[in-house]
Amino acid sequence: MARTDPAEPLDDTDQRLVRLLALDGRMSNAMLAREAGVAESTCLVRVRSLRERGVIRGIHAEIDPEAVGRPVQAMIAVRFGGHRRQHFEAFRDEVPHLPGVLAAYHVAGATDYLVHVAAESADGLRDFVLDHLTNRPGVLHAETSLIFESLRGHGTLT
Repeated sequence: MARTDPAEPLDDTDQRLVRLLALDGRMSNAMLAREAGVAESTCLVRVRSLRERGVIRGIHAEIDPEAVGRPVQAMIAVRFGGHRRQHFEAFRDEVPHLPGVLAAYHVAGATDYLVHVAAESADGLRDFVLDHLTNRPGVLHAETSLIFESLRGHGTLT
């Protein structure tokens, strides 16, 4: 029976399924069920419940930016002046859709947003900052830090 209470904690089976999917999101239901030690029908219902509850938010392909012509990665710290809600909302709604944006984080502290981008060149990165960030309403400052190496963590399941 599917559980739909989002506040309900994950039991051992749910945690096992989440851990297995985090390792290989393309795993078939049959393989997932076998690895988790549950029946295929149980596995299907459990995974559906995890999706409905928002525990599993999606399965994504991890693309190498260099392989698709964007070898220059940077983290850009953006600071707003005046802190007007409309500027933050516009930024939040628009920036994730800009070309080369891999992620954007609204953070506390001296910086308001961190924007992770991949560009085709140093010139392309400079143009991105000038064309898409520093000219935005409310943006006071943008500081770019080049990323020399990116390491992926094990996430929340270790």
